[in-house]
Amino acid sequence: MKNPKIGKIWDSLHSSYWFLPTVMALMAIALAFTMLALDRAGYYGPLEKWGWIYTGGTDGAREVLSSVAGSIISVAATAFSITIVALQLAASNYSPRMLRNFMQDTGNQMVLGTFISTFIYCLLVLRTIRGDGDDYERFIPQISVTVGLLLAIASIGVLIYFIHHASTIIQVSHIIMEASDNLHRAIDRLFPEEIGRSLSKSGLHSEAIPANFELEARPVKAKTSGYLQAIDDRELIQIASKCQLVLHLKSRPGKFVVKGSDLVLVFPGECVNRKLCDQINQAFIFGRERTEQQDVEFPIVQLVDIALRAISPGINDPTTAIECIDRLSAGLSHLALREIPSPYRYDDRGQLRVIAEPFTFAGLTDAAFNQIRQYGKTHVAVIIRLLEAIATIVTYTRNRQDRAALLRHAEMIQQDSCQSELQVRDKKDIERRYQVVLQVLQNKVNSER
Repeated sequence: MKNPKIGKIWDSLHSSYWFLPTVMALMAIALAFTMLALDRAGYYGPLEKWGWIYTGGTDGAREVLSSVAGSIISVAATAFSITIVALQLAASNYSPRMLRNFMQDTGNQMVLGTFISTFIYCLLVLRTIRGDGDDYERFIPQISVTVGLLLAIASIGVLIYFIHHASTIIQVSHIIMEASDNLHRAIDRLFPEEIGRSLSKSGLHSEAIPANFELEARPVKAKTSGYLQAIDDRELIQIASKCQLVLHLKSRPGKFVVKGSDLVLVFPGECVNRKLCDQINQAFIFGRERTEQQDVEFPIVQLVDIALRAISPGINDPTTAIECIDRLSAGLSHLALREIPSPYRYDDRGQLRVIAEPFTFAGLTDAAFNQIRQYGKTHVAVIIRLLEAIATIVTYTRNRQDRAALLRHAEMIQQDSCQSELQVRDKKDIERRYQVVLQVLQNKVNSER
């Protein structure tokens, strides 16, 4: 499993617009010095044989590189402006939490890096051109100018790609698909087991907890406020094993932690000291926003946000909300087939060391359906699709607890429809979908007997 701290650093770099362009700019600098060294050595290789090398004079070389540099920096400014507009559109029309997906878009980063790299390369080569009237020996870097022309041609291709890419990434179907892909990747990463959950594995082994845990445990306070992005389980187990402790985590990734609140309960409590508190706090990674590194609920929240914006009175786009529900049903169906890890973590000697705060299928279905159900009561098509999604997810469940969670949502939807002022026929349509859910549940129970 990837170290969470390394994952945090990589996530920060991957979500920035400076890292990849900076790397590409450094590569352009290295390329410029390499090509200039070949020019000074007089090594033209097959370029001269094939007739691809630049053969003009000093004035022509300067004009070519100046034109390329000037036009490329103008195009880079335009591309950056378009990117900012796309970010504003995503924040206002879809969800502010979708900005992470746009910031992580490698295509935009590569486009910006290509333009900046070409500009830097041309400047570095341009400064070395010397004509007959200069104080130094005449020097025309023919290979370097030729490579500059090739970079200009490549930049034109990148510009065409950017126009297509920019018009694609702002489409709502693409944005929903990106959030859905993040959800499936998070499920694969955090719940790798592909077999159905058994009750013996998913149940809580309360007998493993010391009998006097609640009386003798002492809390370790959080030293900072922010969203808990990741927890280094291995580091916590090493700390607990070394000091012969049992640690009960009071929060999980995705939750907001207030400075001074209980972060961990430590047993036995007399072992708590300043050094131990510092070590435990270092195993918790906080940030200004939620990420999907260890938070499988975050992509669900992104899809729900898009759905809620779609059914708001100002937009009134139930079709988009239905598409989000379809993606949520696919994600929860995927999750229903996975093994949710036990909250109990043991060391190499089989001793209980850490009690985590786990995700549950019921909690994730609440995150997926509650707000859409509450704010979509007047949208019959949305409510019907919710019931259809529940019926689909039921077919993938493997235990009665998961089915009970889905049935609870179906019952709340049915009760809301009975109490609302919908048309009689609309209520009948909802009731029919509800009966389908009950029938699918019964068939699932019968098939497992």
